[in-house]
Amino acid sequence: MAQITGIDHIYLAVSDLAVSEAFYDRAMPALGFRKNRFKIGDDPHVQYYNRLFGFVLRPARGGRHDAYAPGLHHLCLRVDSEADVDAAAAALRALGADVSEPRHYPDYAPDYRAIFFQDPDGIRLEITNYRQERRERHDRWHELG
Repeated sequence: MAQITGIDHIYLAVSDLAVSEAFYDRAMPALGFRKNRFKIGDDPHVQYYNRLFGFVLRPARGGRHDAYAPGLHHLCLRVDSEADVDAAAAALRALGADVSEPRHYPDYAPDYRAIFFQDPDGIRLEITNYRQERRERHDRWHELG
């Protein structure tokens, strides 16, 4: 059986590519992402990527995103530590982003620390730490059965 080893890319359809690009241009370099552009057909695409995966902005063909309608609820990015969550919040705030205060969410996991913010279309973004449960799942996959 083929095993999925990660997310390669995610596409976000945005209502105004220039507005979204300006938002992500500020936020993503502060989180270690690089950028490129390409076209598919006549549609311009803007990709933000790191060594592990990328996500792409493309023009939408409809209205504003609703996190509670069927489809994407939010996009969660992971950093290594709780301190990195705090650093990401500080970096994004320094760029003028409206970011929630870093805090623990013990209902999710005992060591779950996260921040939340939204892009111009209301797509919710989260940054959380690499928690112990996730580390154990990765490191002990074959033992866990």
